[in-house]
Amino acid sequence: MTDLGKVDRDFFDRHIYPHLGADRGDVRLGPQHGVDFGVVEVGGEAVVLASDPLSLTPALGFEKAAWFAVHVALSDAAVSGIPPSHLAVTFTLPPEMTDDEFATVWETFDREATELGVAIVTGHTARYGGCQYPWVGGATTLAVGDPADLVRPDGATPGDHLLVTKGPAIEVPGFLVTLFEDEIDLPDSTLAEAKERFWDMSPVRDALTAAAAGPVTAMHDATEGGLQGALVELARAGGVRLDVDSGAVPVLPGVAESCEYFGIDPWTATSEGTLVLTVESGGVDDVLAALESENIPAAEIGRVREGEGVVVDGEEVSHPEVDPTWEVFEEYAERVGLE
Repeated sequence: MTDLGKVDRDFFDRHIYPHLGADRGDVRLGPQHGVDFGVVEVGGEAVVLASDPLSLTPALGFEKAAWFAVHVALSDAAVSGIPPSHLAVTFTLPPEMTDDEFATVWETFDREATELGVAIVTGHTARYGGCQYPWVGGATTLAVGDPADLVRPDGATPGDHLLVTKGPAIEVPGFLVTLFEDEIDLPDSTLAEAKERFWDMSPVRDALTAAAAGPVTAMHDATEGGLQGALVELARAGGVRLDVDSGAVPVLPGVAESCEYFGIDPWTATSEGTLVLTVESGGVDDVLAALESENIPAAEIGRVREGEGVVVDGEEVSHPEVDPTWEVFEEYAERVGLE
């Protein structure tokens, strides 16, 4: 069976990277594997673009599902350090989705976009035969601002400090436990803690808070491939080595117990909401203090060095390539008849 999830670097380099359309001089950052956004210069301003599929899982409830979907859509642009400003949304809806269900989704998109100062400027909405949950469309986010405020994905420099917010595997308790609670044999107190992680599954405020507080040199969100994958991608983008102390990495309540229950390595599991960032020495305290003021757990976990790759506790690690979360999701979705 073909691996589920994002394509790997080999697929990207063979099939995508050689074929990128016209060679335009206004493109300041084009597609790279493991990089969250692209940049075009327009009239002296940086226009950050990021596109993602839209996923809605009705079993979460349509308000929760929409909250997660809109934050996923905004997150890749947010890690540029320039606040998201414009959003284009396309919905290709299953025929069985009711008008009231869609109204809940759209009102949630409107609420979250308004709170973050994002205008929804265009899109396409329709029901089509053959469309089914959870994949119901796509979104493109723009962030428009001063090029001097841009945090490039390849900006990590030897001597920078390595920070992380929230720690690994946020989605294992936040998403899997929330969806499949009735199938999980864990204490009620653990289940309650695990389900609270749902609201941690957005790195948008993490990224904007950090970028505003100090000289951040690079940021990347830990989605498929988890914290380990994000570290490898950040090091690869910057052509640097990351030395990591695993003991310094925060682990939020419910994460370890959920990962152990599902048999998932927390470092390789998708973790939407976790932000990896590098910061110049003089800005570390300011960035940590700003994140703390927003009640965002964060810690310094290592340093940026000359070289390449990621070294955790003295041992080099590689990109996991396959995220274990999807196999568990498929197993439990089949068990409960989740569409």
